[in-house]
Amino acid sequence: MKLGIGIGWRPEIAEVVEALPGVDWVEAVAENLCSDHLPESLVRLRERGVTVVPHGVALGLGGADRPDPDRLAALAARVELLGAPLVTEHIAFVRAGGPLTASPALEAGHLLPVPRTWDALDVLCENVRIAQDSLPVPLALENIAALVSWPGEELTEGQFLAELVERTGVRLLIDVANLHTNHVNRGEDPATALDEIPVEAIAYVHVAGGIEKDGVWHDTHAHPVTRPVLDVLSLLRSRVDPPGILLERDDDFPPAEELARELTAIRATPAATPSAPGTVGARPSGRPACTGAGPGARGRTAVAQTALLSALVAGTPVPDGFDRRRLGVQSRALAAKRADVVAKVAPELPEILGTGYRKEFLAYARNRPMSGGYRRDALAFAELLLAEGRPADDDARRRLSLWWQERASSRPPHRAGRLVRSARAALLGR
Repeated sequence: MKLGIGIGWRPEIAEVVEALPGVDWVEAVAENLCSDHLPESLVRLRERGVTVVPHGVALGLGGADRPDPDRLAALAARVELLGAPLVTEHIAFVRAGGPLTASPALEAGHLLPVPRTWDALDVLCENVRIAQDSLPVPLALENIAALVSWPGEELTEGQFLAELVERTGVRLLIDVANLHTNHVNRGEDPATALDEIPVEAIAYVHVAGGIEKDGVWHDTHAHPVTRPVLDVLSLLRSRVDPPGILLERDDDFPPAEELARELTAIRATPAATPSAPGTVGARPSGRPACTGAGPGARGRTAVAQTALLSALVAGTPVPDGFDRRRLGVQSRALAAKRADVVAKVAPELPEILGTGYRKEFLAYARNRPMSGGYRRDALAFAELLLAEGRPADDDARRRLSLWWQERASSRPPHRAGRLVRSARAALLGR
């Protein structure tokens, strides 16, 4: 299916997206949509014949656990509601721990890279097949940006993607900004990755902006698209004419004129001449395709991913083989994203706490993993402050207590009560 040139639909720029010229289709984050009705902006776009593709961020298909049936059903419902021709997700894990490791469940609140190992590939392929069987339309998976590299990887990114497509028939969503990110952060050549993947499996392409800081590229989706990212798009277009190309922007939204200029630049990006002949879709040698992931592969993957995520969000020791400095960057990035998202889902908190909100939240998040989503995270943060008699300002503390009571309980939390609840939860294994 030919999609054309599109842009990520976000509530903050809904009216801008509707008015932008030359937009053939849009992509909407699936988890931000209700399962039974659409925002009026998306209704109007669909009435105009604009295709809307749901883009999932929470399945965690690269995780050790099998996909959650309820999450799959929710994603399928949004596909049906949108009348979408396909649905997309990520090659990533977003949670770890739980029964497979007999440890507390942990949420990353972000997309984390899977190790490019045969074990992880076996698990991913089985999870993808489960998802494909549960979804009413074809599935395409996106390569992600990464700040960290797993030790002992057995495959390149291109080989990993090629093997995934060979085993499952899944389509690919290639993010050229993520290829550039991995070039800066992990020394991986985008041209080599594009040579190795089966480009005929590409469903569409993402283009997004980022920023380099202290030698690390941050895929922010909040900055303009840079020339190096457009150069990677050009390399991709020298190999294949992708069915669709989409501009992503998730924060710090610029004026409509700037978005229009970026779309024009994307549309005008020429196909470059490859520097060397590739081995498109070449399968790596060393291990045959398998039919499923055995308990050993899931168990080993679970242990490895839990150790990494625990180091990132709970302050446990860094697993052997990882770059400690880079893990520190990733850990701070995860905490910063938590602070940003909590501020969006509970805007009263930064209003009540003022300029102290961010410092207080980052201190709270340093060794307190998220386990129940961002709204629960906001409540837990407020509960901790109140239990410790903060904020110091009486009016701010009263307002925070009222906010917490309206959402969680008729009585404000006290330290003793909070400790009792924590002990009870620990005994119950929650």
